[in-house]
Amino acid sequence: MDIEQFRKAGYQAIDRICDYYYALQQSKFSVLPDVEPGYLRPLLPSNAPETGEDFSQIAEDYQKLIVPGYTHWQHPSFLAYFPAGFSFEGILGDLYASSVSNPGFNWLASPSCTELESIVLDWASQMLGLSSSFLNSSGVGGGCFQNTASEAALVAIIAARSAYKAAYPDTKLEDMRIYTTTQTHSLGLKAGVILGLSVRALEVTREDNFSLRGDTLRSALEEDKKKELHPFILIATIGTTSSGAVDNIAEIRTVTADFPEIKIHVDAAWAGMALVCPEFRELCFLEDINAIADSFSTNFHKWGLTNFDACPLWVRDRKYLTDALDITPPFLRTAQGDAGIVVDYRNWHLGLGRRYRSLKLWFVLRGYGVEGFQKHIRKAVDLNKFFVELVTSSNMLSLCAPPSLALSVIRINPKPSASNQATLPEDALNDLNKLFYGKLSARKDIILTQTVLNGQFCIRLAIGSAFTQEVHIRDAFELITHEAKLALEAWEQPQIGA
Repeated sequence: MDIEQFRKAGYQAIDRICDYYYALQQSKFSVLPDVEPGYLRPLLPSNAPETGEDFSQIAEDYQKLIVPGYTHWQHPSFLAYFPAGFSFEGILGDLYASSVSNPGFNWLASPSCTELESIVLDWASQMLGLSSSFLNSSGVGGGCFQNTASEAALVAIIAARSAYKAAYPDTKLEDMRIYTTTQTHSLGLKAGVILGLSVRALEVTREDNFSLRGDTLRSALEEDKKKELHPFILIATIGTTSSGAVDNIAEIRTVTADFPEIKIHVDAAWAGMALVCPEFRELCFLEDINAIADSFSTNFHKWGLTNFDACPLWVRDRKYLTDALDITPPFLRTAQGDAGIVVDYRNWHLGLGRRYRSLKLWFVLRGYGVEGFQKHIRKAVDLNKFFVELVTSSNMLSLCAPPSLALSVIRINPKPSASNQATLPEDALNDLNKLFYGKLSARKDIILTQTVLNGQFCIRLAIGSAFTQEVHIRDAFELITHEAKLALEAWEQPQIGA
């Protein structure tokens, strides 16, 4: 393909992308594809072509074979997991970034890549209200992109382990311990597996809205210290996956004042974006995060209008990362790096090469502005409030946990009626709700996800697509109610026969 062929194919690609999003906004296709596992292999050759093919045929095959297999994460009725960020500014940012294929491992590899990342992540940090300690311009702390929140946590744990070993060199690795909670994302356990470190998941309860409380943390720390174990990092969460719970950072702050060797990493992958709105900062313990967090991560590629991937990790002290990760062979040395006058981001994460992510976030931040981000977040929160109102008016559905920003967790829990005052035992309710979720997940026109909260089988509804409007939430509630009635009827038939 030469330049002019690329120009022609590029115009066609943009046209088709625009047509796709027009159709998506109008819900002209379902959220989920109508394909079965393994659908694609029989449709493609078993080997790569020996000679190059005309791109027009490649583009047609993309439309005919690949697009029908997509799950449409930006669909107005995509209400599962957490949202996948999207904006047209982000698409264009990725397009421009990929046009200058650049591994960006040090400043010299492309000065504008490094310097734009440094500036854009300062913009983002200030927009979220993070302490000035986390600014790249501080010369002490700073932020850089990681691949995902899981990798950000892994990097934070590696840095914390290195710092602890430097302070307590006789500590055995098998005695070191990562703290998470029973509601922490799987990233904590996975990091333990990767690093060969033990992980203690602290129990959180329904009574505390699945939030880690100070007494629980203190008790665990004192217990492990008596066993001569060495807890060295706590992964605190702002917005857990299952219920959107927020760990009580204020109480964690009080407890860890007595255990200064413990590092604090705040995983705010989803809910961290809510910090752009001042009214949500107290809910998310921003003041306490700014006081004690050694590192903080959130995903702009979830609720932050930015196409995957865009996950910054900010640290209070950049030496926290570079002391653990800086390995500089002769072929990577540069005059600027040796002089210490530039940042080489390869020393802030696991890989050497890195994607040019800052350009798309720069485009998105400029295209929306702080007010645009605030409008996006508030809209999703308001839509969730509307959904909660519908649920609380229902005689079949109930909330399993307090609503959290744009996330609600529900289940069938029939309210006693005048003719039937009986309540179902928990095992029966779980069976009923598994049947209910089975009916919902068989549909193609909506997608939600399941979870378990302290033994209760529940269904999550997470709002975040920029295309979701109130009508879609009302339609979703009506559909959920319809399937709930069918599940109740199907579940009651065997009970009557018994």
